[in-house]
Amino acid sequence: MKQELTEVARQMIEGKNFGYLATLSEDGWPHVTPVWVDRADNYVLVNSSLGRKKVKNASKDSRVAIAMTDSSNPYKWVYIKGKVKDITTRGAEEHIHKLSKKYTGREKYPLAPGEKRVILKIEPLKILSSK
Repeated sequence: MKQELTEVARQMIEGKNFGYLATLSEDGWPHVTPVWVDRADNYVLVNSSLGRKKVKNASKDSRVAIAMTDSSNPYKWVYIKGKVKDITTRGAEEHIHKLSKKYTGREKYPLAPGEKRVILKIEPLKILSSK
């Protein structure tokens, strides 16, 4: 059942905090990668490139989880379990530039020649956090 992002989750996503995205590989083992995170409405957004393992995994099994800790206090954390509702190229290049500004201060993300960016739109189903 869909869950609304909590205030702690929104603060963590809006801050300059890295997420650790877990997807399920074909062999059933988890695959975890650090990611930049964003949100739109009640969805968590992760930007990646076509061909990356996390994108392939999420295309085959939409179940994912993201763990985040506060960059200034690692004892403050949030865990979001959810489903990837959409994987789209629409707006993905502009989105990675927005994330680059947030996380690095640079206006433009250095795209590789021919790189196709995608946004994973994640619907939260369960949210846990520290107090």
